[in-house]
Amino acid sequence: MGHIVAEMCGIWALFGSDECLSVQCTSAMKIAHRGPDAFRFENVNGYTNCCFGFHRLAIVDQLYGMQPMRVKKFPYLWLCYNGEIYNHLTLKKQFAFEHQTKVDGEVLLHLYDRFGVQKMASMLDGVFAFILLDTANKKVFLGRDTYGVRPLFKLLTDDGCLAVASEAKGLTEITHSMSTPASIVPFMPGHVETFNLKSNGKVESVQWEEFHCCTQEPSHALYDTVDNLNTGFDEETVKRNIRLLFENAVRKRLMAHRRIGCLLSGGLDSSLVAATLVKLAKEEKLPYPVQTFAIGSEDSPDILAARKVAAHIGSEHHEVNFTAEEGIRAVDDVIFHLESYDITTIRASVGMYLVSKYIQEKTDSVVIFSGEGSDELTQGYLYFHKAPSPKTAAEDSVRLLKELYLFDNLRADRTTAAHGLELRVPFLDHRFTAYYLSLPEEMRTPKNGVEKHLLRDSFKGLNLIPDDILWRRKEAFSDGVMSVKKSWYTVLQEHLEAEVNDTQLESAPQTFTHLPPSTKEAYYFRQVFERFFPGRSAWISHYWMPRWIDATDPSARTLSIYTPDKEP
Repeated sequence: MGHIVAEMCGIWALFGSDECLSVQCTSAMKIAHRGPDAFRFENVNGYTNCCFGFHRLAIVDQLYGMQPMRVKKFPYLWLCYNGEIYNHLTLKKQFAFEHQTKVDGEVLLHLYDRFGVQKMASMLDGVFAFILLDTANKKVFLGRDTYGVRPLFKLLTDDGCLAVASEAKGLTEITHSMSTPASIVPFMPGHVETFNLKSNGKVESVQWEEFHCCTQEPSHALYDTVDNLNTGFDEETVKRNIRLLFENAVRKRLMAHRRIGCLLSGGLDSSLVAATLVKLAKEEKLPYPVQTFAIGSEDSPDILAARKVAAHIGSEHHEVNFTAEEGIRAVDDVIFHLESYDITTIRASVGMYLVSKYIQEKTDSVVIFSGEGSDELTQGYLYFHKAPSPKTAAEDSVRLLKELYLFDNLRADRTTAAHGLELRVPFLDHRFTAYYLSLPEEMRTPKNGVEKHLLRDSFKGLNLIPDDILWRRKEAFSDGVMSVKKSWYTVLQEHLEAEVNDTQLESAPQTFTHLPPSTKEAYYFRQVFERFFPGRSAWISHYWMPRWIDATDPSARTLSIYTPDKEP
């Protein structure tokens, strides 16, 4: 049997609460969709009021894959984590760890025991959210990957009760019976928090540290395939390095025992991911063809472009028909899963939610690749054409990456997790992002009126994807998914015009004091959010909006610099 990867799952833990068992179980079950195959609820020995809940998406072996993970060598360590550690075999070999299981996450226990939590986190190459309990040293640790690809929320009361979950909805019931009020907040990506554990199960936060992944490990041990990266910033070297690092980012994410598929919108990012995935799947001799999935109405730009790419790369292609009615019907469910009322996030999530539903119901693909993170990293949004300087553009790129966990990563995780799928995002590979961000600012800006010019140019002349797709301009998901004549954005506006009246909109600043909605669409989204999560509007600190341009809406089509493509 090969190595097991702890794929998409839901983690939940409670420390120091006298909550009755029924409330604990009800709360933990609210994130059951994240791991539909198995559930375990376990109290910590010696602590009546400390417990873990775990929902698992099974891979190979029921026993080894279950959590909280405990191994004979460290009986005092309890680990609940969600993610994949791509360099677990390298680390195991490098430090001669004797593993009891074949699960990738076991390496966290060995690294923690040898190096402590901070160095442990910095050695991991992967995506993760973890809760680690050390009963011998009476410590609890929380940690989350650099870009927040895997979700984590926490609630900490003034009197030391700590609750943690993959989604905020797993904690809302807990707050109702707390002796002191507490807010549910997303755990900041790229950080580790350390708590002292008291004998009554309560905790006290003692340290909060940022870490940087893969900084502690010799690069040659990590990536034999990209040992031969050249230094220097001449254009050909840079383009070659981008290709090498990107291919390697896709290759390491092939680690899976369940069938792999790929979302394909026909845009640059998903097309590069899908083409590279198909190429590597053949090299690695995967025992099945890679499935690609596109969603849209029959004449939508995305459907036509994706069809062209799929034919070019030879994937087993699936088209999911998107109708306005179906999209509108899904909005409420989408908001429930997102736990957000951000306008652009909701709009873009509807298609992803529906295509994920199709994948779950109609295919056996479970591990799904996607092009998330590229726009933020490579300055792909149309508004980057208006950046005042390369330095400002580079700074905004970093800001967007830091905020991914509030917007695109949140959307991608929740819409797939809602249907028990597990997402992989090669553009957010640590090595790839670190290299791209190290390039001179001038190299990364739009060139000749084309955004992401450097990325496109790096793959020019390879015939990896069709040329017109390689140079196809960015299409917002909420626009490209329906016909050019009438976009999903327009359909949504028309439908919601009737759902909210003018008087409601006028009094919005009084009704919703935090981030008051300024359009009927935004008002409707906020109403639905408040119905599911009353009084939780602080979960969002700001709306996603373009910069350096007088924008009233996040959609690309409403920007003055937008001109529709004549093709794909």
